[in-house]
Amino acid sequence: MNDTAGSGGGVKLKIDGVAKNFGGVRAVSGVSAEVQEGEIFAIIGPNGAGKTTMLNMISGFYHPDDGSISFEGTNITETKPSEIAALGIARTFQNIALFRGLSVLDNLMLGRNVLMKTGVLSAFMYWGPAQREEVEHRARCEEIIDFLKLNDLRKTPAGALAYGLQKRVELGRALAAEPRLLLLDEPMAGMNQEEKEDMVRYVLDVNQEWGTTIALIEHDMGVVMDISDHVMVMDMGEKISQGTPDAVRADPKVIEAYLGTTDHKEVA
Repeated sequence: MNDTAGSGGGVKLKIDGVAKNFGGVRAVSGVSAEVQEGEIFAIIGPNGAGKTTMLNMISGFYHPDDGSISFEGTNITETKPSEIAALGIARTFQNIALFRGLSVLDNLMLGRNVLMKTGVLSAFMYWGPAQREEVEHRARCEEIIDFLKLNDLRKTPAGALAYGLQKRVELGRALAAEPRLLLLDEPMAGMNQEEKEDMVRYVLDVNQEWGTTIALIEHDMGVVMDISDHVMVMDMGEKISQGTPDAVRADPKVIEAYLGTTDHKEVA
């Protein structure tokens, strides 16, 4: 991991005119955007705006019908999710996707799979050089466990944890892949205020101390406006605004999309 945030380092991710259809439904329509090195870039919009579809195209779960996506100058438009992960992009999911029967530590170890030369199954079985590699990867996972304050829970099955802690473990699993671009799909969804504050702190630390570029979807506008460098607003599959948080919250098109009127001064 980098020790300092890498702001001003150029374009990390370039989205150029991407579109995605599902049957007769246009989920995303001609959206373009750039995510800069070292920033926190938020994608917001009402339900059904196309935000998660956009994240799924970046991570390779969907391929655009039109347009292109590039990561660090490499075209990843048609790239498989596993290959995108190997390039340095990791993500969390709106619906928690942990291995509930495995411990916190083992879930994080699975996140290291993309970095393992011997493969995760061999590593768990301690065969030959896999044993040495497993020790190295385990040490890195222990660092992440310490960072996320999960020390007392490392051996606990993920499914036995409270919801907020499961979200933290999922963040840890994504971090275990040592991503240069971290995609977060509603990381604060379903959390109480204290859990949200904890997650915000971790996201900021990952960005500022580790230098990880972050693109996130989040419905909590207070969080988005507080932590984001730039915000893209989508509505009905289209980009309707992009800019700094202050510029976006004052945009009449954004206010209308959220509140149905332009009589209001800003998005709450």
